[in-house]
Amino acid sequence: MNKGELVAAMAEAAGVSQKDAGACLDSMFEIIAGQVSAGNEVSITGWMKVEKANTNAREGRNPQTGEPVHIPAGTRTKVSVGSKLKAAGKS
Repeated sequence: MNKGELVAAMAEAAGVSQKDAGACLDSMFEIIAGQVSAGNEVSITGWMKVEKANTNAREGRNPQTGEPVHIPAGTRTKVSVGSKLKAAGKS
């Protein structure tokens, strides 16, 4: 399912226009991105948790030459799956 199909399904399920459903979906992702950027965790109980995670500096290897490469410390976005989403994947 792509974004367009998701918006159409949301609009039908909620009884709203696709334009309104699309605006709600876009707003949700903008809010999540803003909260994670600010260092806050977004948790939708049973479904998922999105948070900023720090990574340590480490040594890697250039896959073409095999030479060691220093990878600096940084941050990444971590998404954890909740129990309801895990259960849906098992059926």
